[in-house]
Amino acid sequence: MVLKDSSNHKSESKKPLNLKEKSVRKVDPKVKKNISSKNPKKAIETKQSINNNKHTTIQVVESLKSLRPEDEVVTYNEIDFELKEIVSEENQNQVLIGPVRLTRFERARITGARSLQLSLGAPSLIRIPNDVRDSISLAIAELDLKALPISIRRILPNGIYQDIPIDWMK
Repeated sequence: MVLKDSSNHKSESKKPLNLKEKSVRKVDPKVKKNISSKNPKKAIETKQSINNNKHTTIQVVESLKSLRPEDEVVTYNEIDFELKEIVSEENQNQVLIGPVRLTRFERARITGARSLQLSLGAPSLIRIPNDVRDSISLAIAELDLKALPISIRRILPNGIYQDIPIDWMK
C-alpha cells in the first residue's frame, strides 16, 4: 500500500553540520581568543564570536606538541650481527630450522611466484596434465611433484639461517 502526501509543504532536508563550515561561518573579525595551556602538550584555543545577539563558542584543539626541539637528531644504537649458515651433516639432508614440511606461507609464496612466471611465458617443468587449465593449478602440480629447483631460506632472529631445497621437504 502506497500513501502519497497531499500537502503542498516542502520538507526541508536537515544536513548534518560540518564543523569546519560552522567555524568558518561563525567567526568574525571581532573574535576573542583565549589560550589555556594547563597541559604543556595540549593547547586548547577558544574562539568567541558575537553575531546578531547570538553568542557562539568554538573550541579548537591543536595537535599534540612535542617537548623535543625540532632541530634535534635522534640516533639509536643498532645491533650488529652477521648471517651464519647452518649446514646439515654429510648425507643427512635434515631440516634443522623450522618444521620438516613447507609452511602454508612458503607454499603460497612459491605457488604465486611460479604461477606468475608461467603466465608470463616460462616453460613448464612437468608434462601438463589434461585437467590443468590455469597457471596456478600448474604451479601447484609442479610444487607437489617437487620439480622446482627452489630452495627455502629460513632465518632465525640471531642471524643463523639454513637453505633448504624443496626435495628435502616431506
